Formats: sequence, structure tokens, C-alpha cells
Amino acid sequence: MSMPTPDLRTRRMAVVNAHIEAEAVHHDVSAVLATFHHPRYEVPAMGPAIDGGAAVHDLLTQLLGAFPDFWVEPSATYHADDAVILECRFGGTHRGLWAGIAPTGRTFAVAGACFFLFEGDKLICEKVYFDHATLLRQLA
Repeated sequence: MSMPTPDLRTRRMAVVNAHIEAEAVHHDVSAVLATFHHPRYEVPAMGPAIDGGAAVHDLLTQLLGAFPDFWVEPSATYHADDAVILECRFGGTHRGLWAGIAPTGRTFAVAGACFFLFEGDKLICEKVYFDHATLLRQLA
């Protein structure tokens, strides 16, 4: 594989930016889904992959219901053959049931890395890595 052309990098970044804005600024599940060619999340700290529109819709609805002020603060971006990699911090206030945990009203903020996987300029998966133990300690 070769590195993406500047034009392809620009198109991919437009998708990533639209995805983050929909998810972490507007909290619009339908708009997040629209950024995917094939909706899929892989969040190893949380379990198996979430694949398909209905499953991703449910995941995002639960996330944004539990953390209605969910935010993402990008700090660095890297481009790979088939991915855009984003270093970031993300967080929110625990206002609803999430991962079996009753709302605590506490906030969390953790460092993370999001791998946006592409086929050409089509987003096919977001992989999210973060320290789950730190998040749980902050909610306790």
C-alpha cells in the first residue's frame, strides 16, 4: 500500500470531522451513522465489535443518553494507508445507565486513540482505545 494522496487525505478528514461534530457537538446519532459507508465500532475495552446500522445506532443512543454532554477534544491526527488516527481526550457527565452502571452524576475525561478505518474515502469502522479502568474510577 502507499500513503493516501493529499486529495484522499482531505476527503477522509472531512468524513472524520463530520463524524466527530455529529457525535460530540450535535449528539446526532443519525448524522453519525451517515458518515459511515458501513457502520461498525470496535471498542476493545467494552467487548465485541458492534456491527451494522441498528447495532451502532443502539450503541450511540446508549452512549449519548448516558453522557448527554459527551465531548471529544482532538490533540493530534495521523494518516496511514487505510486509516486516520486521532489522539484525543473525551468525556462527559454520567446522567444515564451505561454499561450496566447506574448514573452517578460524576464526570469523566480520559485520553484515547480513535482509528477511523477507510476503504478509499468510505468510513467502514471506528476503533476506540482508552483506559477503561481510569474511566470507571472517575465514575465511582
